[in-house]
Amino acid sequence: VFGGFKIQPTEERDRAQWEVQQDAQARLFKVPGLQVTTFPRDTLPKPGRGLPVEIVLLSPADYATIDRAADQLLDEAMASGHFGFVRKSVEFSRPKDTIDIDRDLAGSMGIRMQDLGRDLATLLGGNHVNWFNLEGRSYKVIPQVERRYRENNQMLEEYYVRTSKGELVPLSTFVNIERSVEPSERVQFQQLNAVVIEGVPSPTSTEGDAIAFLEGAAAKLLDQGFSVDYAGKTRQYKQQSSALIVTFFIALVVIYLVLAAQFESWRDPLIILMSVPMSIAGALVFLALGFATSNIYTQVGLITLIGLITKNGILIVEFANQCQIVRGLSKRASVEEAARIRLRPILMTTVAMIVAMVPLLTAVGPGAVSRFHIGLVIATGLGIGTIFTLFIVPAFYLALAREHTAEEVLDEVSPELESLA
Repeated sequence: VFGGFKIQPTEERDRAQWEVQQDAQARLFKVPGLQVTTFPRDTLPKPGRGLPVEIVLLSPADYATIDRAADQLLDEAMASGHFGFVRKSVEFSRPKDTIDIDRDLAGSMGIRMQDLGRDLATLLGGNHVNWFNLEGRSYKVIPQVERRYRENNQMLEEYYVRTSKGELVPLSTFVNIERSVEPSERVQFQQLNAVVIEGVPSPTSTEGDAIAFLEGAAAKLLDQGFSVDYAGKTRQYKQQSSALIVTFFIALVVIYLVLAAQFESWRDPLIILMSVPMSIAGALVFLALGFATSNIYTQVGLITLIGLITKNGILIVEFANQCQIVRGLSKRASVEEAARIRLRPILMTTVAMIVAMVPLLTAVGPGAVSRFHIGLVIATGLGIGTIFTLFIVPAFYLALAREHTAEEVLDEVSPELESLA
């Protein structure tokens, strides 16, 4: 039992999470005066406390100008169908009363501005001015009128101040109260005035689609003085998206250098890595078809896929080189023999890895979606990539690999044999 509610085990639940979410959202929309939305809790901790999508509008202009631009962006977002709920973090709804003092009239009555300011601060400020002791305990002295005498701005006009002659004069004699509104909060982001547009993607849209739409709408609607930044989970998403490309590049470079040292060649590692694009494309096909979304789990699966699929190319290229050196076969005969002989170990290791992904693909309960995503990427990418490896790697071996002979090997090892002798 948690918070007065009984938490049902996952296997005993009658409805899925998204069904409960839609039902709760429909009921909450019926509550007047509230802006309420529902969205699933993130698997990993996220920075900030906002909604899943947070776009920040930045400008050196005043808040009223930014607010008008934010309203245009909100209208476009709600009409796009990418959002189930969207709002802005700042609303021009906070009432503001400005006391306009007729200084000339107040001066003719003998009322000084510093005395007037001190009297208003005392009546309305709520600041403590001293302490007093009562029965061994200290208490603050806070001079302030009672709440019933300061409930609205009209009551201010009934306050009395004393003139230099000692007469009491109501504030309404020389004071005019102007009503206006101001932002509910003043947000600063990157040292500029800002308004945050935050929302929840609709069930038919992903966070990436929602972010991309807001970026495109902002570029089309906003003036040159505006810029766009990100906050919360969206900022993390954008940083990880760019970090994935860098991670892919570093992984490929490290694998290439390791293979170059192992094969003592710059060509052979390039031939081996030709199978990587095919396997990545095979995994991305299922992402494009909607079986999974682009997230941190699928990204980890794609990086893992690079090392797994490289193994197939190593088996073929290494055996083809040995066939040229030991048996004296041509490049074509060597790579055909390598593809035939190495077919069984390639299929055995591939099938073993795909079978190892079955528990992830069939997972149920908490965290099942994340496990399914990483299992789907590895299984599909490895399966499709292996099929292409059997054809792509031999073809590139014929085009790029150099001829290996036994004489070359003897020339390389002869200096070492002579030094040993």
